[in-house]
Amino acid sequence: MKLNTKLNMNRTLKLCVSPLLLLLASCSSSFVSTNLDKDNFSDYFSASHVKIYQSEKDINARYQLVGIVEGQDCQIKPHHAEPDEINARTEARRLAFDQGANGIVFSQCALLPHERLAQLNDSADAQQCHAIVICYAKAYAIEVTK
Repeated sequence: MKLNTKLNMNRTLKLCVSPLLLLLASCSSSFVSTNLDKDNFSDYFSASHVKIYQSEKDINARYQLVGIVEGQDCQIKPHHAEPDEINARTEARRLAFDQGANGIVFSQCALLPHERLAQLNDSADAQQCHAIVICYAKAYAIEVTK
């Protein structure tokens, strides 16, 4: 009787383990791809390395103009969220960082509603956006003092 019980347990164990091993072996060639890599983190947080100043007078160190940047936020369809000035300013800060700047002074932001974009029907923005916010700024490389 003990021998039969032992044989039944072995058979049951083999029946349970075999499909599990087969499942594990079939998934071993699968891999997961994500956007979590060093480059994406650097790009995502690059805007935080660019400090916003109200004017050049507020910069208390030596600085040099790197260039003019602009950031945009586009409302693609009428039922989507309205374009946001914060997103446009963040894009401008990212672009300033890409140019080697660590400071930025915004001159203005402008909202172009659908009606105004319709008048500019030749532009790519007019064809792609229902409304758009554009922010203009000067990007500066500011000497870091310790």
